[in-house]
Amino acid sequence: MTQQITNKRILKIALPMVISNATIPILGATDTGVIGQLGDPGLLASVGVGAITISVIYWIFGFLRMGTTGLVAQARGSGDQSEVFSSLIRGVLIGFSAGITLLLLQIPLFWLALNLFQALPEVEAQAQTYLEIRIWSAPLSISNFAVLGWLIALEKTGHVLFLQVLMNCLNIILDLIFVLYLGWGIEGVAFASLIAELSGAFLAVIIVIKLYRKSGYPIISNLFSKLQWNKLFITNVNILIRSILLEVVILSYVFFGSTLGTITLATNHILLQFVHISSYSLDGFAFSAETLVGSAYGQKSQSQIRAAAIKSTLWAVFCAIFMTLLLLTFGEKVIGMMVRDEAVLHSAQKYLFWMAITPVTGVLSFMLDGIFIGATKTQLMRKAMIQSFAVYVLSVVVFLPTLGNHGLWICINIFFIARAIFLLRYYPTLEHF
Repeated sequence: MTQQITNKRILKIALPMVISNATIPILGATDTGVIGQLGDPGLLASVGVGAITISVIYWIFGFLRMGTTGLVAQARGSGDQSEVFSSLIRGVLIGFSAGITLLLLQIPLFWLALNLFQALPEVEAQAQTYLEIRIWSAPLSISNFAVLGWLIALEKTGHVLFLQVLMNCLNIILDLIFVLYLGWGIEGVAFASLIAELSGAFLAVIIVIKLYRKSGYPIISNLFSKLQWNKLFITNVNILIRSILLEVVILSYVFFGSTLGTITLATNHILLQFVHISSYSLDGFAFSAETLVGSAYGQKSQSQIRAAAIKSTLWAVFCAIFMTLLLLTFGEKVIGMMVRDEAVLHSAQKYLFWMAITPVTGVLSFMLDGIFIGATKTQLMRKAMIQSFAVYVLSVVVFLPTLGNHGLWICINIFFIARAIFLLRYYPTLEHF
């Protein structure tokens, strides 16, 4: 039976994800705040470099979350229970293999990553320590992307919220114990994240087993179907290319910030936490679009696709405006609670405006990503990202040399807007099967 696209259904999917996703960068802000209490800008910069590096490495494999959501939502929409579980297993196999590969290649990988930053030697040394601890969660953490994508596609976002909140609460508690009580410094932050990630992955396995039993043990007959593996490969390769370019933008942002000095690097790390909070929160509505558009695609319903896209986007735009107003009103006070160093605090206040408008400049690009993922039109996402990346590079050439860090923040906002424009150009083709 076809389920209608209602505001209630959108919010039932989106709100748990908004809360869940908001806890992810809040965790990063907690890491930053805990280290910030030690009063050392060098340690703060080290956490910034290490955390962003590991996030970039892991989120290169974010295609597993996105690809799994789109494919499972379509299988669910068409009533194919076997494919619902087969898609999950394929994603987990890819994720675990990728994690093992990262463990084996960690030495050259970290050398390459850290050499991209022009940070002081002591900053790089501390960041190296952080990375060497965090990387051991890679097999399970990357596999967990597929599990999260699967749960989102099944509209089980309450389970995702439970997982994320439990992981992040554990991480925050361990942060406080390891850093402020035991005095482990940057190693304490890394170990707290490692333990929380491993705990979350094991809990995710338990949830999957319970849902499989509840579904009546459907027979997984087409796990090694060549057609389905090809579809998975094409979908994920396009998302991978898109994700790599997105991560290059984020890395370049940190790289260019590092050339402007340790204070600016620490400042941008602080402000980036707020960008992450807003973008992750708005992604809750993008996930709603992924699930509902994907399900409508499985049903071959053009009207349902359009309804899912429009209604979920309207909710996201409303929330983006609200977030920008909150950041403009209270951002300065929150930053003051996070940082003791006066130089970093003063610097962060100078660039607050550019950070505060990112929810509004980015919301359409986030939503359109979700809509295209649900339809598994990932080749169009790849094309739009390549075009947006070219615009970003051009804007960096124009604005960074003349406006410094102000110019860098302008470039980030231009990049968000460009993504939305190029994806909108391709939207008409999405409604055709």
